[in-house]
Amino acid sequence: MPTPTDPPPPRLPASLEENRIASLPPRAYYIADFITEEEEQAILRKVETAPKARWRQLTHRRLQTWPSDLVKNALIDSQPLPDWLQQPVVSRLLSMPASAEEPNIFASSPHGRPNHCLVNEYPPSSGIMPHKDGNAYFPVVCTVSLGSSLCLNLYKSKDDGALDPEPMWRILQEPRSLLITAGDLYTDYLHGIDAISQDVNLSELTVANWNLLRSPSQFQGGENKRGTRISLTYRDVLKVSKLGSKLGPLFKWP
Repeated sequence: MPTPTDPPPPRLPASLEENRIASLPPRAYYIADFITEEEEQAILRKVETAPKARWRQLTHRRLQTWPSDLVKNALIDSQPLPDWLQQPVVSRLLSMPASAEEPNIFASSPHGRPNHCLVNEYPPSSGIMPHKDGNAYFPVVCTVSLGSSLCLNLYKSKDDGALDPEPMWRILQEPRSLLITAGDLYTDYLHGIDAISQDVNLSELTVANWNLLRSPSQFQGGENKRGTRISLTYRDVLKVSKLGSKLGPLFKWP
């Protein structure tokens, strides 16, 4: 329970439509202050103190997968997301109407809520190649950014199937922000992060969510020097296997 000394939670929009990124295809939403600074620090402490076995080291970054990796595009039904990944993020996601007809962005997903989270650590100068998230997930992805800002690039394939090397849009993700992409924007477009130490040429003409940023004045010089960024990527895996419950401790994770 909150105590009298706890800071107030951030003011969330009455509907996600208030925070829709108007220059993008439906459906994309950006909330600059989705969690508080205190909540950000608490989550970062949990990330940093996770067991070493939780980390998977990639070439230029590392990640944690909660509650487990997918097996043949299915989630092993072993454990739910830990409480520190559910509170306050999931509870707030489920509290915000997506529209007049949708009580929240996961209302029509198979499980009615995210059941999977990737925790990615992006050191300065690291990135990820343009890609799609694939068909293992319901077409909604919710990303909470921690620690540092960076630009996410959105790409569209050419008519011949080749990837246009220039992004169609850029989204600047600030610490403590929430970015939601869904529908056609999720299924038809690729997303990636340039492996650079500094985002440049930032302005209201080049950043799709400029008018929704917490501190656009921070980027008036057109540059963002990156620090280490942690991202929490929430999705609903369509298939959940009951195998984990039969195998017991084999699929229990710390």
